[in-house]
Amino acid sequence: MTEHEMKAELDRLRAENEALKKTSSKGLTLKVSEKGGLSVYGLGRFPVTLYKEQWNRLLEMTDQIRSFMKANEAGLRTKDQR
Repeated sequence: MTEHEMKAELDRLRAENEALKKTSSKGLTLKVSEKGGLSVYGLGRFPVTLYKEQWNRLLEMTDQIRSFMKANEAGLRTKDQR
């Protein structure tokens, strides 16, 4: 490998590393499970796994969920409030 090729490879690896850092800083990752469900990792100790139609039903309720959370804000806790 020439010096130029090594520098190009190093630059490529640095860019790849930065991209990985950005996705891991969010803390959430997606994966298709063995049974074909969509798993979201990073919300808690275990992944949240639902099938496609379940995710669609849940996503259709986004506005209702936000309204419910706002209406019940006093009774809802954040994860660090135990």
